[in-house]
Amino acid sequence: MVVGTSGDHQHQAESCEQAKGYKAVMFFAALYLVALGSGCLKPNIISHGADQFRPNPRRHRHLLSSYFNAAYFAFCTGQLVAVTLLVWLQTYSGMDVGFGVSAAAMAVGLLCLLSGTSLYCCSPPRGSIFTPIAQVFVAAYTKRKQICTSKVQNPQFATSTTSSNVTTTKFRFLDKACMKVEEGRRSGGGGRECSEGEVEQVKKIVSVIPILGCTIIWNTILAQLQTFSVQQGSLMNTHIHMNMSHRRHSFSIPPASLQAIPYILLIFLVPLYELAFVPAARKLTRRPSGISPLQRVGIGLFLSTFSMICAALVEAKRRRHDPVGINISKEKMSILWIAPQFLIFGVSEMFTAVGLIEFFYMQSLEGTMQSFMTAMTYCSYSFGFYLSSVLVSVVNKVTSHNDSSRRSRGSDGGGGGGGGGGGWLGHNDLNQDRLDLFYWLLAALSLLNFLNYIFWSRRYYSNNI
Repeated sequence: MVVGTSGDHQHQAESCEQAKGYKAVMFFAALYLVALGSGCLKPNIISHGADQFRPNPRRHRHLLSSYFNAAYFAFCTGQLVAVTLLVWLQTYSGMDVGFGVSAAAMAVGLLCLLSGTSLYCCSPPRGSIFTPIAQVFVAAYTKRKQICTSKVQNPQFATSTTSSNVTTTKFRFLDKACMKVEEGRRSGGGGRECSEGEVEQVKKIVSVIPILGCTIIWNTILAQLQTFSVQQGSLMNTHIHMNMSHRRHSFSIPPASLQAIPYILLIFLVPLYELAFVPAARKLTRRPSGISPLQRVGIGLFLSTFSMICAALVEAKRRRHDPVGINISKEKMSILWIAPQFLIFGVSEMFTAVGLIEFFYMQSLEGTMQSFMTAMTYCSYSFGFYLSSVLVSVVNKVTSHNDSSRRSRGSDGGGGGGGGGGGWLGHNDLNQDRLDLFYWLLAALSLLNFLNYIFWSRRYYSNNI
């Protein structure tokens, strides 16, 4: 997290040449391979580890929850190493050394994974994931005019360890997909007869979409902490002075290294959550995991609101302290003022991220779609970051229009307008932008999103929660 100040990085940036030709092809190919590898690895490695607790996940429910905590602990450890030691290595030894160490670490991880191949409990491939989903919708549509009689529960499906007796009462139009159509009436609306398990799994997927949507705003806040908060820290005093052995030492905290704060916190909080919070909550709720995954996600969504409130207050204080960024009469605010918003979001991430993965995994029926359901959590990350870009553009457009209207009224009345019409975030300079108002907007959206989440989570009745 802490890196000494040395080196002329500005000179290195100016002497950097743009990649062209085969070098550009290699560069973009590497980026796409990283995205492809990450998309294949993250959801599958988590669901593969959780599959080792089958075929009796209810008996090992507390172990399954502990596994998700341990998996996220390992993820946070890797992220912390990446944003501290690896960044330091790349800064002082070169990018080539940093990428080489990363490749070697992935190779070691692959060997460790392959070494346990004979011990794993693996499910055989079941073909395309999207085929049965599409077949259910097509069959339900083609049989829409058929009269749906009372459905006989499949005994094998009813004893599934993750089945729900509530989803069968929702989305009744999908039940027609498993209706048998007589030969004489097939021309009027036939179609493939789907199994009850396929229909129920599709119902599960449709049911969890609102829960997935409620986490998009949370990931949008995460995007702000990785962008605007780092830019915010670059305008503050990054030097830390300490008195050690009667001598004063000074070092600098790079703003980008602030992203290490949540991971440092999570490395301590995840074991504490597992060893202290879960046993205490288990005595009150009688649940093996202490609290349900949806309750865990809700706590995290609620805390993210306070992260943005803290960020807005700090930015407002920074603007009052040095409104134009050139105040030399007093020292700039310390970069440590930004730490609380990262700390609060770190606690929020411990609840939301792990709870969401556990929730989506448990919604998959036994032996089907575990990786697909787990991958839906990472879709939320993508949607959140895309929404971040869209939100910034919309806010700039709306606020720049309002600024222009005020300036025109001010000019008609002989008054001054203010600095520029670029909107809250359109000046590319936080001393002229209104990042504090944007943070307040995110805090309001986060609170509304939390209330929306309460509505949908209460509607989602399942014995897996």
